[in-house]
Amino acid sequence: MIRVVLPFHLRVLAGISGEVQLDVSAPVTQGTVLDALEARYPMLCGTIRDHVTKQRRAFLRYYGCEQDLSLEAPETLLPQPIAEGREPYLIIGAIAGG
Repeated sequence: MIRVVLPFHLRVLAGISGEVQLDVSAPVTQGTVLDALEARYPMLCGTIRDHVTKQRRAFLRYYGCEQDLSLEAPETLLPQPIAEGREPYLIIGAIAGG
């Protein structure tokens, strides 16, 4: 069971509160987690990743186990604590300012 924490605006869009728990078959990668998330909550399609290219949206970041995973390839295996459900996979809204 993978635990996913979404930013507030995406939780509101999906109509959920708290973290999401997903069943993801091995291998557990960023791509398989995001595929499972979008399959369960189709209203999130295109909000986290581009519809066509599947690239991360500019103002979202991915974190896990105190590591920034945003620039990792979608096929990259997630850290074992995330794959085992001990740690959450975080999707964070980036803050820009000047």
